[in-house]
Amino acid sequence: MLQQRQNIATQKDSIIIWLYGIIALIGLICIISVEHKSNDDFFKSLLGFQKNYSKQFFYLIICTVIATFILLTDSKFFTATPNLLYAIGILLMLATFVIGKTVNGSKSWIPLGFMNLQPVETCKIFASLALAKYLSRPETDFSKPRSQMIATSICFLPIIFSLLQNETGLALVYLTFLLPMYREGFPPIYLILGVSLGILLIVSLLFPTNQLLIAFTCIALLVAYFLKRKIKRNKSILLLIVITWGISAAFVGVAVPFMFKHVFQKYQSDRIFSMVGRDNPFIEQEDGKNDVETGKKPSKDKENYNVKQSKIAIGSGGFFGKGFMKGTQTQGDFVPEQHTDFIFTSLGENFGFVGCTILMLLYLGLLLRIIFIAERQRSTFSRVYGYCVAAIIFFHVAINIGMTIGLAPVIGITLPLMSYGGSSLLTFTILIFILVRLDADRQMVLR
Repeated sequence: MLQQRQNIATQKDSIIIWLYGIIALIGLICIISVEHKSNDDFFKSLLGFQKNYSKQFFYLIICTVIATFILLTDSKFFTATPNLLYAIGILLMLATFVIGKTVNGSKSWIPLGFMNLQPVETCKIFASLALAKYLSRPETDFSKPRSQMIATSICFLPIIFSLLQNETGLALVYLTFLLPMYREGFPPIYLILGVSLGILLIVSLLFPTNQLLIAFTCIALLVAYFLKRKIKRNKSILLLIVITWGISAAFVGVAVPFMFKHVFQKYQSDRIFSMVGRDNPFIEQEDGKNDVETGKKPSKDKENYNVKQSKIAIGSGGFFGKGFMKGTQTQGDFVPEQHTDFIFTSLGENFGFVGCTILMLLYLGLLLRIIFIAERQRSTFSRVYGYCVAAIIFFHVAINIGMTIGLAPVIGITLPLMSYGGSSLLTFTILIFILVRLDADRQMVLR
């Protein structure tokens, strides 16, 4: 046991631990700057477990204890229990339908008294371990469609429960597992298809469906006309054109309307379309209805209020910022969810462009270090897990910062280690420190 502790102390990656600590501390400072008032007794508030920054402070202490416990755990524990942990994660997600607590229209929380646990958030840990376990099995041949389907099912099963819980944003996080799968030999054609569908989705936001269907038909006919000689010789080209047209038409004409009517919440789809300057065409029947309380038509600006306030707060910070706790927008509570999903606005207003740049460099350093750690592993299990962690953090950072500055739709994605919340902080702490623990035994071949 003593030898194991000495090995951990010498082999653990201190750089990633320092990056974790600095980012988490910046997050705590930003929450304090949002919520603390000048007439409050700071130390009394900090230790009183009444303010959000007080709770976050205690969550950090708890996470420090859990991180230490993970570092002292035998790394073989994480290779022996992924399937069991994954099953527990799925059961917890199912339990939310029975004992779950509804927060902001999403019944995805289990109340624990001192905090609310969000299984769809913590299940990212279990899905990462389960995927790493499956891909590291000697009998897994990832070049075969059966193995690809099983690996994809491991990643996509939580998506179903996330959507049923109205957690569309967190459901999208699980799509990032395609990146570690691609690193392990997932056929590029699936990624190309995914990117193509993403481009089609963006195009379908910009133009009406009937215009797109006419355009796809014209393009298909033009391509067929110019390739008519080759088509006569090789009918597979004609088949490819027909299949491509069919997929595009089905996606734009059927899949996209279904997604915005039945998958996304109304406020989410409204915000997405407002980004491209269009009214939501899939709920036109609701646009003409009057608001029950005011008797007025719903304002389109209402849907983008938080993004506009976020932009104002970040822009007002200028180059160096207004200073700690001197932000008028965040101190005045003008930005909704400014201590959770929109915590980046606090940093932008208080510390300006310089503070935002430093945070982005810290995240970049964290991601590069995680990838470096993943690549130096002898074990497939550790490498796959490392890429899962990198993909999850990258998605959260990119989407969260993108939505605070109006470049991405507001879908309820937290900023890793920065946003207030026990579930989010606990999840990213466990994700990172399991990787640190596996890296301490990087000379071992873990399965």
